[in-house]
Amino acid sequence: MSQHAANEQDVPADQPLDAKDGHVLARMALMYDRMDPVPSDLVERLQFALTLDALKAELAELQLMPAEAMARSAGTDAVKTLTFTSDTITTMITIAADGPDRVRIDGWAAPGGGVTVELRQVATKMHTQADADGRFVFDDVPHGMTRFVVRAAGGDDLRQPVITPAVEL
Repeated sequence: MSQHAANEQDVPADQPLDAKDGHVLARMALMYDRMDPVPSDLVERLQFALTLDALKAELAELQLMPAEAMARSAGTDAVKTLTFTSDTITTMITIAADGPDRVRIDGWAAPGGGVTVELRQVATKMHTQADADGRFVFDDVPHGMTRFVVRAAGGDDLRQPVITPAVEL
């Protein structure tokens, strides 16, 4: 019988943890922290999930565009266009640089006359109302993970808020 097997028999598994166990667990925790760290935005994503459940909101999907639609000439400024769809509303936004650490967001919601749009980030919340054509703008927006909450104007068919997935600006 090996020395290792003899030691396992000496300490029953139902005994309280001791200093050796603590050392092994601490090393395992360190290994997992290095190999599979907790995502930095985990708390924000959990809070969002809880908020979403509490609101009973509709979640919009991010629509992928074909690669040829995103091709740009070398002289064009970087502008991202994203489209979110749900059963009740489609929202398209363009993101353009507005300084070294800020962006401008131009958006359109359809149907969108009079909907309110909220921009949510960890430390920033902005609100605006779409015009009769569904157009809205957010100026001077800091970079960061961002989601949009679209709410109906009074009496519209959009009965619950629509929340987009978070995107990095």
